[in-house]
Amino acid sequence: MRHHDVLVLGGSGFIGRYVVNLLVARGCRALVPSRRRDRAKHLILLPTCDVVEADIHDDAALERLVAGQDAVINLVGILHGRAADFERAHAELPRRLVAACAKHRVNRLLHVSALGAAADAPSMYLRSKAAGESHVRGSSLAWTIFRPSVVFGAEDNFLNLFAELARWFPVLPIGGANAKFQPVWVQDLARAICNSLDNGATYRKTYELAGPRIYTLRELVSFAARAAGHPRPVIALPEPIARLQARLMELLPGEPLLSRDNLDSMKVDNVASEQPYRPAPELGIRATPMEAEAALYLAGLNARARLAALRARARR
Repeated sequence: MRHHDVLVLGGSGFIGRYVVNLLVARGCRALVPSRRRDRAKHLILLPTCDVVEADIHDDAALERLVAGQDAVINLVGILHGRAADFERAHAELPRRLVAACAKHRVNRLLHVSALGAAADAPSMYLRSKAAGESHVRGSSLAWTIFRPSVVFGAEDNFLNLFAELARWFPVLPIGGANAKFQPVWVQDLARAICNSLDNGATYRKTYELAGPRIYTLRELVSFAARAAGHPRPVIALPEPIARLQARLMELLPGEPLLSRDNLDSMKVDNVASEQPYRPAPELGIRATPMEAEAALYLAGLNARARLAALRARARR
């Protein structure tokens, strides 16, 4: 079946911009709700994208959004918050979304979760992601679940954060330095989602999405600093000091750079269950190495580093 009208929850975010751009390029009409329309300025000019102001946590608003759509893609996720915040975004929203889809006969649902999601996981983030998955799997919809590792791309708040910190600090002290990640390129994740939209072979399946290589957090921080042209020593903090650091960051105004729940998430390796990792063929993607793509945008912070990155990419 061809799914033409697609509701994209979280479509104005980092991953969402790539998903929506691909949908529009493929001739779909994308409906993207946002609490503030001006936060989705990068999508408003797309020819078949409609950005509307709406509160997706309001049942009536969610039902109005779902009604008349052919499919729904749920990209909503938060990294920081209290238990109630995680429950609302990762568990309650999928439950309400499944109910709205069933009521309005929207059968196709694509849902982005996270590697490591489990009911007994050490963090609120991962436990709430598992709860959301259970609501989706328990439905009669034609669902597909994606479980990505940490996602990198030009607008990410992961590698870019470390690169920016390296610009200002001579030493980078980090907690969870030995935590393992298998970063996936945002373009690969977006293509996997869009390639699955009309593909019946992906219905009622769960896919892990990762890159071709596993890194420790220490290696990722060091890479980001070097790629940005600011190589720095990376100091691994003992767990008590790391938790104190995270607690202090939680007390600062605005979004914290690191929380204690983030540290808890890092107790579980964020890597694919089968190694070496190979994407399922029906997803139509190849696992893109991090170095060539990430080095290119991180090097934008430094002209000399950017030239080196372009040379490295040209040889791949």
